[in-house]
Amino acid sequence: MKFNITRLLILSLLLFSTSGHAATIKIATLSPDGTTWMKKMRSAAKDIATQTSNRVKIKFYPGGVMGNENAILRKMRINQLQGAAVSSGALTRYYQDASIYGMPFLFNSHAEALYVRSKMDKLIIQGLEEKGLVSFGFAESGFAYILSNTPVKEVNELRQLKAWIPDSEEARQAATAFKFKPIPLPFSDVLAGLQTSLINTIASSPIAAIALQWHSQVKYLTDMPLLYGSATLVISKSAMKKLKENDRKIVNKIMSETFAVIDKENQKDNVDALAALKNQGITFVKPGDKQHAEWKELARAGNANMVKKGFNSKKMYNLVNKYIAEYQKQK
Repeated sequence: MKFNITRLLILSLLLFSTSGHAATIKIATLSPDGTTWMKKMRSAAKDIATQTSNRVKIKFYPGGVMGNENAILRKMRINQLQGAAVSSGALTRYYQDASIYGMPFLFNSHAEALYVRSKMDKLIIQGLEEKGLVSFGFAESGFAYILSNTPVKEVNELRQLKAWIPDSEEARQAATAFKFKPIPLPFSDVLAGLQTSLINTIASSPIAAIALQWHSQVKYLTDMPLLYGSATLVISKSAMKKLKENDRKIVNKIMSETFAVIDKENQKDNVDALAALKNQGITFVKPGDKQHAEWKELARAGNANMVKKGFNSKKMYNLVNKYIAEYQKQK
């Protein structure tokens, strides 16, 4: 009888150890609930729960309820959150080249940006993983444009305005290239800043401007792509390691596929959103060739200075420019 009881206890322990514990991964984002992004993320979470028999559940905190991106990442460090869907630039505190695509006037066209991404996305994902974050790919937020309440064609016109930048040291440094005095604010305060005239000029992708209602407070768009934005979903490596190996594979597969879909859809949505801004009465103003050349020259010198000061690595900056030249040669 004693032998049988011991055998039953061992069997019970084996069954318990192989069944695995349920894990809830808490992910925060600034993206409002109800957006295409959140719908895709919730659908992916549902598929993950189904395919892991509810061993892995994902709980989202959308719309900035966990604070701005800096606050979200702080909460990740103390394990209050295990994941974040944030702009790539927010991750530079972990990996300096997470924002390499976001240098002003780096790319000459959307096709060029996609070509460089096809070569370098995997390197940035690897860099983030080495710093403890698992990324499932990048979804473009698209090219950002200057949106303002007075027309902006020349750099000097920007210098007369109350222009917003994200509240980060990298953004402040990038602004110095154009010699204007920026007003740093977290994303969550931009709409209120526009409504109260604390700021009257922003840089935003078309889909973000519409999704966050920023477009309702501006009158002009400078028809000149300023910088290329992207975002990603990251989960801490430590949280991923707690999952069973097969469950990790399921999470990786579903999230990677979902981000690839979001990336494709965002590319189309940005084209549609740009047209929507024009249809809603925003006036498009286009700098002339000489004015455009001045913007680009200031940006080139500023980008080189960013590398010199260590905001981005020389290795990755040179690699981006190598692939840009490669694309231009093929073109």
